[in-house]
Amino acid sequence: MNTLQDRIRGSLIGGAIGDALGYPVEFIDSFNGIQARYGEKGITRMDIRWTEVDVASIGKAVVSDDTQMTLFTANGLLNAKKQNIPMTYGICRAYVEWYLTQIGKKSSKFSDCWIANIPELNVCRAPGITCMSSLEAIYRGREPMNSSKGCGGVMRIAPIPLYAAVQERMSVEEADHLAGDVAEITHQHPLGYISAALMSHVIYRLALDIEPTQESMKHYIMEGVAEMRKQYKTCNNDVEYMAELAERAIYLLDNNKTDLENVGDLGEGWTGEEALAIALYCALKHFDSFEQALIAAVNHGGDSDSTGAITGNILGAAVGYEAIPQFFKDDLEMHDLILHMADDLYRGEVTKM
Repeated sequence: MNTLQDRIRGSLIGGAIGDALGYPVEFIDSFNGIQARYGEKGITRMDIRWTEVDVASIGKAVVSDDTQMTLFTANGLLNAKKQNIPMTYGICRAYVEWYLTQIGKKSSKFSDCWIANIPELNVCRAPGITCMSSLEAIYRGREPMNSSKGCGGVMRIAPIPLYAAVQERMSVEEADHLAGDVAEITHQHPLGYISAALMSHVIYRLALDIEPTQESMKHYIMEGVAEMRKQYKTCNNDVEYMAELAERAIYLLDNNKTDLENVGDLGEGWTGEEALAIALYCALKHFDSFEQALIAAVNHGGDSDSTGAITGNILGAAVGYEAIPQFFKDDLEMHDLILHMADDLYRGEVTKM
């Protein structure tokens, strides 16, 4: 298999694994609470029994709205290419379709995404308030208005740099800009979309790096920060705060504290900049162990599914699908669908399963 195709698979599957691993503990507000449920080390393996879900997902580790929206990002992007319309517009239309799945409605006006008929994508999986309210406004013909910097913008954009990196369909700068614009559809505080643009930069570079290392990833982060300073000159204070957190994620690698302590120093992950910083730290700290990176990313009292998803997206782009432990893949909900979507991104065309 082509190396880049494997990296795209790794990023999408990795993100879904991080999401599914962290989802059962997303609303447990302390590591002590996670330990009370899962033991001294916290959650370290997929939990297939923690919630009652639709029949289609029994026996599977279910994903949250993070993976649902990531898949709709991919479907919307590929629809836009096929229809020759602006990608931001195509992805926005796909998000409205996702919104409709969460409220149990159908619309002939928004009916482009084939995945909207997948049973697992028609289950309400703790969708973010900002995403839902913004997309409801768009559905009703209004402009969303908010100042949210929640992580609902950054956690869904991995398909953009993955698609862009193939044969350099877009430059890294173009991919960053598109990722920021796509996040801004719902999250209009600069940190809600600057974090998405920086995440895009790191994923794009890692996916194309033949032999990525912890050091090269550090370089891509700082290169991305420099690009953010160019692209978002009118948001200087917010760019510098994102830069400060990214630099802190690198600085924390060399102390003797636990992952839990270092993650806590970066925040709880409910906002875009904190979620990305936590993911950057976890991916860097455990660059050679996908398993340990995800365990670190989800075992804290914050937004565990999103920090897990972003970590999986980033590190999966570096290591590829084949290097991800099989025990994480075995029970993952929609595993084959996610692989199918990854391969569509690689080929650059939307196809039904």
